[in-house]
Amino acid sequence: MKKRILFGLLLLLAVGACKNESSETQEKAPEQPAKAAVTHPPFNADSAYAWVQAQVNFGPRTPGSAAHAACADYLVKTLQRFTPEVQVQSAPIKAHDGKTFQLKNIIASFNPDQKKRVVLAAHWDTRPRADQDTERTNQAIDGANDGASGVAVLLEMARNFAIQAPGVGVDIVLFDLEDYGVSEVSDSYCLGSQYWAANPHKAGYRAEYGILYDMVGGKDARFYMEGYSMYYAPHVMRKVWNAAHDLGFGSFFTFQQSSPITDDHYYVNKIARIPMIDIIEHDPTTPTGFGKYWHTHDDTMEVIDRATLQAVGQSTLWVVYQE
Repeated sequence: MKKRILFGLLLLLAVGACKNESSETQEKAPEQPAKAAVTHPPFNADSAYAWVQAQVNFGPRTPGSAAHAACADYLVKTLQRFTPEVQVQSAPIKAHDGKTFQLKNIIASFNPDQKKRVVLAAHWDTRPRADQDTERTNQAIDGANDGASGVAVLLEMARNFAIQAPGVGVDIVLFDLEDYGVSEVSDSYCLGSQYWAANPHKAGYRAEYGILYDMVGGKDARFYMEGYSMYYAPHVMRKVWNAAHDLGFGSFFTFQQSSPITDDHYYVNKIARIPMIDIIEHDPTTPTGFGKYWHTHDDTMEVIDRATLQAVGQSTLWVVYQE
């Protein structure tokens, strides 16, 4: 997943009141008056870990590959265990290199008749090349964290929704063709989210807000308040970060802001105009801003930690049920 991290003055001006990357809020953002919490089934990190492993077992899920097709079938059948409202949004999409792939965005809906809705998303495809590695750079990567971890959290949340329906409508969207692009070509990444944002699975579709999960299972991960999220949906970001701290996961979620990242949420915000945040690991000590495993052959199950999956899954599951 190649993310174009934009550092320019223009963007900093656009973000306006948001603090820069070196600043940190010492206290949580103001909260709404307390109300009785809604109980819900607990997020199971062991189950989420198994969902990651199941995807990695297919091998790299690169567009056009047999592993990609097999994993798509697996994800559809798995979601159908939790809701009958599952559909595949399919369309021919031309990539930056002229190749055409059959896009497969996978959508699962819960409480389809509820007008108030929340959209939860992740990308399920994997990078076709290890461009940040020093060897086998033209070979595909496993994408255990970059791809499979976000999907795994959503599969476990879907299992919870099947046990106890939330009070709000929920649409889980697994985006395809997120990680095929190159930094030299504008908008060559996130092709699945660009398509869905312009052509939602339901005519006139609206959601109150959205949460994107990207690289949410790494050991000792830190999740910063990503720049575009703070520009388009600061109220959603504060809602999630406050929940994480209230639940005891503050060591994972920092109130410090990071630079904007062009990820799937950017196009959902810009095209669909649904306020969506990005929960994405950020490491300011590396040149890329991501973990050392990023876009390398080290992105394997060795990177995945149940504690991180628990922190992300439990925090956002709580937020959804409180709606």
